[in-house]
Amino acid sequence: MEQKYKPLFESFTFPSGVKVKNRIVMAPMTHSSSNDDGTVTDAELEYYARRSEGAGLVITACIYVTPNGKGFPGEFAGDSDEMIPGLTRLAETIKAKGAKAILQIFHGGRRVPPALVPNGDVVSASAVAATESPDVVPRELKHEEIQAIIRDFGETTRRAALAGFDGVEIHGANTYLLQQFYSPHSNRRNDQWGGDIDRRLTFPLAVVDEVKRAAAEHAKGPFLVGYRFSPEEPETPGLTMEDTFRLVDELAQKELDYLHVSLFDFRSKPARGADESKTRLEWIAERVAGRIPVIGVGSIHSADDAVEAWNTGIPLVAIGRVLLTDPDWVQKVEEGREDEIQSRLSLSSQKRLVIPDGLWRMLTAREGWLPFTD
Repeated sequence: MEQKYKPLFESFTFPSGVKVKNRIVMAPMTHSSSNDDGTVTDAELEYYARRSEGAGLVITACIYVTPNGKGFPGEFAGDSDEMIPGLTRLAETIKAKGAKAILQIFHGGRRVPPALVPNGDVVSASAVAATESPDVVPRELKHEEIQAIIRDFGETTRRAALAGFDGVEIHGANTYLLQQFYSPHSNRRNDQWGGDIDRRLTFPLAVVDEVKRAAAEHAKGPFLVGYRFSPEEPETPGLTMEDTFRLVDELAQKELDYLHVSLFDFRSKPARGADESKTRLEWIAERVAGRIPVIGVGSIHSADDAVEAWNTGIPLVAIGRVLLTDPDWVQKVEEGREDEIQSRLSLSSQKRLVIPDGLWRMLTAREGWLPFTD
């Protein structure tokens, strides 16, 4: 291994006491391969087993906490205790390969396809359609429903702990429900759940508090709680870097284990709310100022990319697409075999790479055969 890559292979201990063997994280990636009832399939277990030997931390695809939060066909379910046996097998599979297992918990809000949720009832903070789905106008959630969803996040955390996961990641990114409550584009309420920035923060912070409460009550040992967020939105009104700085400040006070910045490219520059003298990731690292560990992600393909991201001041880097095309990426870098890393798919590579049918269909439908992270 080259000297410049050694920092990626140093161990790291999170605030909760969970220790990982290196600084490399497997990013959460949608694979659409669960059973119709949301239970885990053997194909998914094989997929994770193939990719859990190198990274120190593996974050699963998102799992919905309540039926009206299902965002993808073939998505994991976490909305009932009937899911615990399958989730237990998933946690055991990941941990048996040497990685810590993190379950990403989620509600899609207005981004869910109506066909996937009961009675086609799409809900959100307000009755405002997403830009990419203008014909799907969500129903504004009632106060009691919001409280129920908060409890559902706690219940899914309880199930994750009982299943043996090492932690959960709250999915507050990619314009899903938590972000919909924080965003001035999707939250037009004038009650305790919306209005000014303080009230728009109420729901995501309440979810954090409930998840932490459930983890403290049900986890038998050190248990990670992380939060994923997207730093900006293109809409006006929409989230800006200034809004993200406020969110980061609030989350840093919650004694979380990490923040996970959702970026398509870790080198991307801000559009609004901060100047272009730094990348979004650099601005966030500067704002966090060491108060909480940060995971950076986005177009990290090579070992040099990973080191460049790490050099922005973040302690952990997440990789996604390259673990689909080469499940041995981490081991090859560690062993000085970077020139052997495979970065493309071929028609004959599905079985060799242990890619489930649902994910394979998504990949082969994309121009250039390039995988994606969710």
